[in-house]
Amino acid sequence: MERWKPTTSAVEIVFVNVNPQSTLLLGQARGAALTALVARGLPVQEYTALQMKKAVVGHGHARKEQVQLMVQRLLQLPGLPGKDASDALGLAITHAHAGSSFAAMAQGAKLQRRTHALYKGGRTY
Repeated sequence: MERWKPTTSAVEIVFVNVNPQSTLLLGQARGAALTALVARGLPVQEYTALQMKKAVVGHGHARKEQVQLMVQRLLQLPGLPGKDASDALGLAITHAHAGSSFAAMAQGAKLQRRTHALYKGGRTY
């Protein structure tokens, strides 16, 4: 963050995996990343894998290889990015394309507060 000085951030909304241990570890890593972003005062936008795939490939059930190829084409990369890198870059592409649209819709329509995962208040929007 010091080097590139970002002004916004995008994070994937993660669904529960089959393996509980992996889910816990992923949740801890995601929590640490979100904490670092919020501590720096960056706005955080969350997108599902379906939203990212739809924005990058054109349909929400694209395979990882399709996301990799489209990210390579869209960003004119010299080589194929790794699967994790293509997911991260796909989120950035999604946010670049959809972020301003979501912000405009939020200002144009009154949004109601929602809570879920009701553990001491849960997540709010």
